[in-house]
Amino acid sequence: MDIKSEAALLFGVDGGGTGTRLMLSAGGHAPPIVEHGGPSALSLGARAAWKTLEALCRAACERAGIDFRWERCVIAAGMAGAHHVDWKRQFVELAPPLRALRVETDATMTLAGAHGGRPGAIIALGTGSVGESVHADGTRISVGGYGFPAGDEASGAWLGLRAARHLQYAFDGRAHPDSLSQALQQRVGVGTREALVEWLMAATAGDFARLAPAVVLNAAHPFAYQLLCEAGAELATMARALDPGGTLPLALCGGLGRALSAYLPEALRARLVEPRADAVAGALAIAADISHEINA
Repeated sequence: MDIKSEAALLFGVDGGGTGTRLMLSAGGHAPPIVEHGGPSALSLGARAAWKTLEALCRAACERAGIDFRWERCVIAAGMAGAHHVDWKRQFVELAPPLRALRVETDATMTLAGAHGGRPGAIIALGTGSVGESVHADGTRISVGGYGFPAGDEASGAWLGLRAARHLQYAFDGRAHPDSLSQALQQRVGVGTREALVEWLMAATAGDFARLAPAVVLNAAHPFAYQLLCEAGAELATMARALDPGGTLPLALCGGLGRALSAYLPEALRARLVEPRADAVAGALAIAADISHEINA
């Protein structure tokens, strides 16, 4: 059978610095099949990203009982780091022989999922952070996304980096060991000051992001509460830049979205809406649109 006559395999991808989610839609399979894998942010390299995506594509097809061939695949990928021109170019150049490929930032796919293509604003809060909005006249605004450690305000990596200071203080006597330092130490997995130094010197954004849940779970701790309030202030600044008139619905998305919503100013909390769908579902919807355009 001519490959072009075979039904397309539609893949939506949400590629982040801590993990990757992939969603497959193919004829006769509902709901779509979802696979989870390791990080695929473009900052980690285009080859590594494609290696992760290939493993997830194959796993999804195997679960569906579908013959996997790249030539059948229509992929819409929202990739952390896609705003970096060279990283995106390398990713596209290394692409296998696909039926179609569209690469956008993870924020673009998050926006597509959260508001179903309608005007709105999102702030995506995972390992990193980025905000994006689309207005009624089609104007798009992007905020943040400058990467860790220089940017990514209110993200998991941002919180974890700052929380690590409390663990340092507990190790050398500037603070008493307490519930927060113990929770952080457990996640870092070290028992000595020397081991902590080694961990800090080698830690990636993803490593720091894995400390963020300890901050959220210890929100009553003064140091953790201060960090969460600072995160809320950063989010408020991002929201104002995305929507100066304050009229668009705002969705906080990603793993930290719900947890950090409580630390927004009250007026901003009143504009919060639940995302209609997540980034990987938004990417899959875009893949479906691409497939329809090809077949039109």
